[in-house]
Amino acid sequence: MKAKRDFYQCDAVVLAKKLIGSVLTHNTKIGVLKGRIVETEAYRGPMDKAAHSYKNKGANGRTAIQYKEGGYAYVYIIYGMYYCFNVTAAPIDNPECVLIRALEPVEGIDIMKENRNTNNLKNICNGPGKLCMAMMLDKNCYGIDLCGNELYIEIDNKTYDIETSKRINIAYAEEAVDYMWRFTLKGSSYISKK
Repeated sequence: MKAKRDFYQCDAVVLAKKLIGSVLTHNTKIGVLKGRIVETEAYRGPMDKAAHSYKNKGANGRTAIQYKEGGYAYVYIIYGMYYCFNVTAAPIDNPECVLIRALEPVEGIDIMKENRNTNNLKNICNGPGKLCMAMMLDKNCYGIDLCGNELYIEIDNKTYDIETSKRINIAYAEEAVDYMWRFTLKGSSYISKK
């Protein structure tokens, strides 16, 4: 079942947990690509020194999409070469998002392998930059409505065992480095780091 707008109308920590086990779907020109979400990180805007929208003055620049109601794609580039895919959360004017850190490939695996130039299934989507390459997510996906038909989240009613830990690679974020806002699917061999 495709997630509707109300699914995203919660804070990023709640959404980050809800997304575990859901399936990210991208309908591309060369085929349907699907990956089960096995790792997420929550970023809570003005209260979170690790968030891009921390001390942000409003809906402008690259974080503008975060100020809309939840349920949009927030895509940005790091190190000048890798894209990261996020799902916006919360009601309008609450700039929060969830970074999708890792996926378990589900459909379109041959295309993903080719996109990543690897046959190692566990290495295809086990990191934010890797999954963007595999799933063909780039700057052209910025702002896509996840309630549409091109890029969306499929949810089910299953209960998943989720493990909680500190977020990764945010040493600059002072006290926010200790927030336990990273969530992983227990037992998954597809997460980015153990």
